[in-house]
Amino acid sequence: MFREHHFTENNSPIISIQNADNSTSAKISLHQGGRLQELKCKNVYLIKDIPNFDYKTSYASSVLFPFASRIKDGKYTFLGEKYQLQKNDKNTNALHGLVHDKKFELFEYKVQENCCSVTINYTENNISVGFPFKYFISLTYTLFENSLQLNVTIKNLDQSPFPYILGWHPYFLSDDLSNSFLKFKSDKKVIFDKNLITKEIVENTQDDFFIIEDKELDDCFFLEDNKVSFLTSKYNLQITSNTENNFLQLFTPKNLPIIAIEPMSGISNSFNNLVGLKALNPQKTDGITWNLDIDIK
Repeated sequence: MFREHHFTENNSPIISIQNADNSTSAKISLHQGGRLQELKCKNVYLIKDIPNFDYKTSYASSVLFPFASRIKDGKYTFLGEKYQLQKNDKNTNALHGLVHDKKFELFEYKVQENCCSVTINYTENNISVGFPFKYFISLTYTLFENSLQLNVTIKNLDQSPFPYILGWHPYFLSDDLSNSFLKFKSDKKVIFDKNLITKEIVENTQDDFFIIEDKELDDCFFLEDNKVSFLTSKYNLQITSNTENNFLQLFTPKNLPIIAIEPMSGISNSFNNLVGLKALNPQKTDGITWNLDIDIK
């Protein structure tokens, strides 16, 4: 039987969902944008906070809305109106959306024999700088013995349409990252400028299956399907989504045993290049579901 409990850690409310013996568990930080702070399967950690890697700059496991990655100079035009977002990326660009630091509230949890789910919500009733729209966002995490599902639902509470894409920014651990592998199908790759803004889109000539070795990754790919695999010495992981258009951002922080494997529905500067961009009409809802399927070795 799975179970749920909530507690406070470092003055921040945490929700934990876990199986009977706590060998498989997930921790969600309510006041850090509802992020998945920790994920463990059969006593093997896939996601875990590590020293000297501050969430405020890493955005580890944050949900990215209404944009992922960067918006050039924080500027964009939508339906003929010009907007200026706050430039939180070294005062150069807008970075990783608007909900990564929001305080979510517990809505409900459901405990079943083979899984446990928790739903947390945030409602934006104020006017954000550069994104003057009211919205509702709900995150549902469902934990099984060998998998975790994240469902993101958004609703437009405003009187006007707004632009958006959705993304997720988890970092995964590996005891031997240099000998770990990634596998995905991609026909196009994004070329960035010096500020990591999309410069051009080119043909991807990289193999579907490649070893990470000493690569310092900060790369974005168009995916041909909805699957990305990560193979390590302790576990194999497959990330899938329920959407047709999928993009992948990869990032390896220097000298750390982790890699960001970020599924997204758009790319850097999407508010301007329109790649993956959608518009949500008033009182309408949309969302995305990501699944993590885990095979412990």
